[in-house]
Amino acid sequence: MSLETRVSIAEAEQLVKEAFLRNGVTEAVAMSVSTALVAAEAEGQIGHGFSRVKDYIAQVKSKKINSNAKIKIEHLKPTSISVDADYGFAYPALDQAISEGALVAKEYGSAVVSVFSSHHCGALSVQVEKIANHGLIGLMMANTPKAIAPWGGKDPFFGTNPIAFAVPRIEKDPLVIDLSLSKVARGKIMHAKKVNTTIPEGWALDSSGKPTTDPDQALKGSMLPIGEAKGSALALMVEILAATFSGGRPSNEASSFLDPDGDPPGVGQFLMFIDPGKDNGSFYNRLEKLLVNIEKTDGVRLPGNRRKNDIQKSKDLGLLLPADFIDH
Repeated sequence: MSLETRVSIAEAEQLVKEAFLRNGVTEAVAMSVSTALVAAEAEGQIGHGFSRVKDYIAQVKSKKINSNAKIKIEHLKPTSISVDADYGFAYPALDQAISEGALVAKEYGSAVVSVFSSHHCGALSVQVEKIANHGLIGLMMANTPKAIAPWGGKDPFFGTNPIAFAVPRIEKDPLVIDLSLSKVARGKIMHAKKVNTTIPEGWALDSSGKPTTDPDQALKGSMLPIGEAKGSALALMVEILAATFSGGRPSNEASSFLDPDGDPPGVGQFLMFIDPGKDNGSFYNRLEKLLVNIEKTDGVRLPGNRRKNDIQKSKDLGLLLPADFIDH
């Protein structure tokens, strides 16, 4: 396909699904994965979109991803759920985690769901928005293969360990916040390597602990955390909830999300669901007052506004397919 090939979101989902079907992935799993990847691409998170298709298929072929995973759900306590992803794709496990968690939270007011033996879960914003669309406040954390050194060190230990949050609004789309605990998402450096471009200084260090603009050297070295020591501490918090609590493999032991060789990554995800209640809408009134007051401030925009603009642009103009997409 030409670099200028544009397709609608629905067409992109079908093309991605067909790529997985051709490689032995079942219809339901292929649909779950394609929906998540295209949603990430549509909101501008290209490191979690089309660029992952080739890597995923290579891992399906090598059996690093279990394409026939049997997801198991266990209700440990009335509001605590554990999901075994069986070393398959994260997305089908998350689909079930969100469905189960939402039901429990609506009954009991809150729910905690942990996922283990999982894989790359892409853009967390896509998942927490689903929770908000159930009328619930959502929080999600995920651990990833080692990328960030503990503050003061130079060797990677923590993943970029993203955190995302979403809250429903009455007459507007949910507020969605998604952040990596590295200064930038590791996917951006991976994408820079794929397209053979440099990265800005200040994103990462090479293996000797020196600043680098070479994405290949950055991937061999370590990412810099947001907020210096504070970002490193947050990465530890995510590690404890997403991996230690869930039973997922810790970041420093998880294999690459990109390389088809080796054992499955086996990482974990942590999700929290909170029902804001039906107290005559007072929560939503307070929320709107808060958000409106923030937006009134000169030069300030709410988090997630750029994401919403990117999604709308993708709906209007379609998505640009990579030149080699047809080869998958």
